[in-house]
Amino acid sequence: MTNISKKSTINNNDNVVLLCTKNNSFNNYGLTKAEIVYIKNEINKYDKKSICVNQLHRLVIVQLIDVKKEKYLTVESLRKASNIIHSWITDAQIETIAVVDVEGNAEETLAFAEGLALCNYQFLKYKKEKKKETLSLKSVFIISKDLSVKHIEELNIVVEATCISRTLVNEPVNFLTATQLSKEFRKLGKEAGFNVEVFNKEKIKALKMGGLLSVNLGSIEPPTFSIMEYKPRNAKNKKPIILVGKGVVYDTGGLSLKPTPNSMDMMKCDMAGAAAVAGTMYAIAKAKLAVHVIGLVPATDNRPGENAYVPGDVITMYNGMTVEMLNADAEGRMILGDALAYAQKYNPELVIDLATLTGAAVAAIGTSGIVAMGTADEATKNKLKQSGNNVFERLAEMPFWDDYDDMIKSDIADMKNIGGPYAGSITAGKFLARYINYPWMHLDIAGPAFITAKDNYRVKGGTGVGVRLLFDFFKNNS
Repeated sequence: MTNISKKSTINNNDNVVLLCTKNNSFNNYGLTKAEIVYIKNEINKYDKKSICVNQLHRLVIVQLIDVKKEKYLTVESLRKASNIIHSWITDAQIETIAVVDVEGNAEETLAFAEGLALCNYQFLKYKKEKKKETLSLKSVFIISKDLSVKHIEELNIVVEATCISRTLVNEPVNFLTATQLSKEFRKLGKEAGFNVEVFNKEKIKALKMGGLLSVNLGSIEPPTFSIMEYKPRNAKNKKPIILVGKGVVYDTGGLSLKPTPNSMDMMKCDMAGAAAVAGTMYAIAKAKLAVHVIGLVPATDNRPGENAYVPGDVITMYNGMTVEMLNADAEGRMILGDALAYAQKYNPELVIDLATLTGAAVAAIGTSGIVAMGTADEATKNKLKQSGNNVFERLAEMPFWDDYDDMIKSDIADMKNIGGPYAGSITAGKFLARYINYPWMHLDIAGPAFITAKDNYRVKGGTGVGVRLLFDFFKNNS
């Protein structure tokens, strides 16, 4: 992982990125008059925002702050600009770079450093030639009079947590079974300082979690149900906030088998909600935020083997409600239903679930944001949306009208696990709403959780979506 730290001054041998506006004189940074003329010409004549001066012994890079109408768009433009700079750093095999906040733009400086660090993420565990493929950048120094060591330590934590989530998503199921996922949670809890309890299959059976057990019927691997809890003495909330993450470690679609390629191929990512919950728990515990948070993760793979449940089966869920299962590929809502019902025992202030739940969410808004819906009050929704903007993991709220309830009515059970051909992400949310009695938000991260090509600082594969969003939400509201 790239280490980000604070530095007070730069010297003439440091590789530097100067964050500033185009009106800056560019003096006092070891640039010659000719180099300054070149920089200003690139800015004024060619309207360039990123300019690189190679002084042979070091790089001096100018990154202009492209001011947008909204502050969060300005900040995001700098995260994206870091991708260009990172490619120059990589080409030059640079190990350390100093990011200089030339004009007192603290938020923009943090965002740029964050982008650099996230660009530098790699998943090389299974590569034979790891050293040859390892990116060169190791350290980012921030020079800013307006940023404290605490600001930078917090940024390190969030980047690390996001990368942890990315790695969990990128791991294949022949390593990351439901059992191994729970072991990873234990490791993270021990490192960051939160408690982890794991229910095995026998305990899950005793609790009669019919949704989780039914999805697991087709697998030789047992399910797990993990409970992570961070409760500091100075917690501001009297009732816990609960995060629920879908933990389908691999999804074949069950007997409703998915097509391949371009569908089943990427289904190791179907536990991205669980990864987001684990990453968030890690971040808030390491940063010692004053908030009581519980994470719940039901986990299993979804396969068509063994005694797999079949379309037409009626399943009794943890809360006693019955479900007519008509599509084995709508398994995420089955395991989440049990977890959301289990969350009632904590009398929570708020519950947020994250899940790669529906292709309909991708069809609706693509990979650019998160489909959201729920019963939380408008103030809570607005805070989540603001955090989504802050970290550019934006929320697109869907209507949650009563009309959609009719689409999951069953002739023989309390509900069925799929709706009609339309509004698939909403009917999935309506299914989950049958298991709550508390303020709740559902975040369908199917679009941005796993991408097949690099998108600036969102690298190919698992993106770690949700971690930065939730950390910002807790930080600003704890």
